[in-house]
Amino acid sequence: MAADALSIIPGAVLRNLSDKLYEKRKNAALEIEGIVKQLATAGEHEKISAVISLLTNDFTYSPQANHRKGGLIGLAAVTVGLTTEAAQHLEQIVPPVLNSFLDQDSRVRYYACEALYNIAKVVRGDFIIYFNKIFDALCKLSADSDANVQSAAHLLDRLVKDIVTESDQFSIEEFIPLLRERMNVLNPYVRQFLVGWITVLDSVPDIDMLGFLPDFLDGLFNMLSDSSHEIRQQADAALSEFLQEIKNSPNVDYGRMAEILVRRAGSSDEFTRLTSITWINEFVKLGGEQLVPYYADILGAILPCISDEEEKIRVVARETNEELRAIKADPTEGFDIGAILSIAKRELNSDHEATRIEALHWFSTLLTRYRVEFLAYLNDIFDPLLNALSDPSDAVVLLVLEVHACIAAESHHFHHLVSYLIRTFHNNHVLLEKRGALIVRRLCVLLGAEKVYRKFSTILESEIDLDFASVMVQALNLILLTSTELGELRSILKKSLVDSCGKDLFQSLYASWCHSPMATISLCLLAQAYNHASCVIQSLGEEDINVKFLVQLDKLIRLLETPVFAYLRLQLLEPGKHTWLLKTLYGLLMLLPQQSAAFKILRTRLKTVPFSENLKRTSSANPYSQILQVTEDGNRNQDTQNYSAINFPSLLQQFENMQQQHRDHLKNQLQSRKSASAVTLSQEIQRFEEANSSLSEISRPASRTSKVIS
Repeated sequence: MAADALSIIPGAVLRNLSDKLYEKRKNAALEIEGIVKQLATAGEHEKISAVISLLTNDFTYSPQANHRKGGLIGLAAVTVGLTTEAAQHLEQIVPPVLNSFLDQDSRVRYYACEALYNIAKVVRGDFIIYFNKIFDALCKLSADSDANVQSAAHLLDRLVKDIVTESDQFSIEEFIPLLRERMNVLNPYVRQFLVGWITVLDSVPDIDMLGFLPDFLDGLFNMLSDSSHEIRQQADAALSEFLQEIKNSPNVDYGRMAEILVRRAGSSDEFTRLTSITWINEFVKLGGEQLVPYYADILGAILPCISDEEEKIRVVARETNEELRAIKADPTEGFDIGAILSIAKRELNSDHEATRIEALHWFSTLLTRYRVEFLAYLNDIFDPLLNALSDPSDAVVLLVLEVHACIAAESHHFHHLVSYLIRTFHNNHVLLEKRGALIVRRLCVLLGAEKVYRKFSTILESEIDLDFASVMVQALNLILLTSTELGELRSILKKSLVDSCGKDLFQSLYASWCHSPMATISLCLLAQAYNHASCVIQSLGEEDINVKFLVQLDKLIRLLETPVFAYLRLQLLEPGKHTWLLKTLYGLLMLLPQQSAAFKILRTRLKTVPFSENLKRTSSANPYSQILQVTEDGNRNQDTQNYSAINFPSLLQQFENMQQQHRDHLKNQLQSRKSASAVTLSQEIQRFEEANSSLSEISRPASRTSKVIS
């Protein structure tokens, strides 16, 4: 066949085809074009095949660069000569040209682009069968190291795009895998090339690029973080166009794309996060039931973005979160409450307050809408919710308490909650000091003050750690005396001597309030059980009146001047009716150091008491003696009128027993410290003796040596 070709094409033409000068090669190609035209007209296709084989084997595959250049221009000339009949010879013509795209010589690669360009212009639509191979070659050439080759490849690329857009034989199904494989390439030229093709194909009405969007969506999002502004812009423009198409299309595969968007929402690149959250926002509005299985993943992407550094991202994330929470999905239709709760639980550990708050809103929403299903997962989320009560943010703690209050509608959950709080306060005294009042007050608002205080008292009554029980009771007592939220509870306690509800509440609290003498006295003052308050004061021993006691007493004296105890101060206007109150206050006064501010405050208050002239005074200079005279008149003491309603002697015994436990506990602590000190001292003495013994052993050989020398 080669011999036939040599007889067809003159030797001079073949020599010029391999010449180093481009003009000679070009002229030779024109002569070949003319020869092929004559052969085509005569129908001599076997001879044409022989010519193509000669150009391929002896030229395009030659080790000489000029031969390869001549072979390429020759193949293009053959195609031009064949014109409409070129299609039947493309199997011979195109492969060697494509192979030349890999040539080491940049000029050969350049001429390969030129040759294929001319071939494509002739065959147009028949060229499509080689599209995938040509696309692969163009993808590589777009990143060629030679600028001229890149330029030639760009021209060829434009022509191929024109051919594809006008062809009805192009197979998008075969092309997509090719595109998907290359979407994660980092080379900027390749990225521009790929985005260009996506945009062009999407513009063709007969090609459904939207249906294949999940296959290359991740790659487009990956380009949003490219260092090149132009590539970012092109990728963004393509994504914007696709999003618009999604809004106008009735059939969209939201699920697969949702997975990609969720992943990209966690990108370190700000622009990528903003774009992905914007897409998610639109998906939540448009997706409907398709997105139900992906709600948890979407929520997992949204919640962190609510605390994003970029305001635009925060705004879109918040809007999306509200949209998602407003959707009332049915658990029987694939709505996975457990997955949502898992995400919310994870975000409770977020470093950002806003995210933790929104996670808690989700707990509240799910608990309200799907209480039965929610409680089925309670074992997994109860402890994290309890731990959240130690959150540094007040707003978070208040929301946690709202969730707990809703859960605590069941009594055993309520008991668990209060028990945990007590245990937490026991392990973290700082939390009790800084956040205890906030937590208790809010619980009282949400669950009812009486219910909360009764439960605290019941649990603290059997508290083993007496020191903590005393501190906890003092804290609860202070909240009781100062918080506006507990005003109703104080009103009930004021009626303890005349109302069964007040009596029951008083006795319930008294059982644990016994851990603190000052809390007990405060409770009695609040309940107007002044006679018992005086008895409690009288029962105090020397070891009970310590620094801690005096600090608590100082607080109580100052609280007596607040509006909460206004009723008590007004009762002092009738000393004849409230003599036990006076005795109680004077008893407190006697316990205070005279130089303390509290002593001066209380003494000043007592000086204003208007004693009547008919009282029997044993000494005009001693007002306390007046009180002793009046207390003998039981008929005029209002405290004793209902005194029998509560078994105060039994309560006093209960108080004394509890205080004896505290005294014994204190003695044991002191004894343990002494024992520990003694052991430490014994160990120090033993170490000292061992050290002296070692020194003695060292000194003996030295003394012997000195004797020998002497």
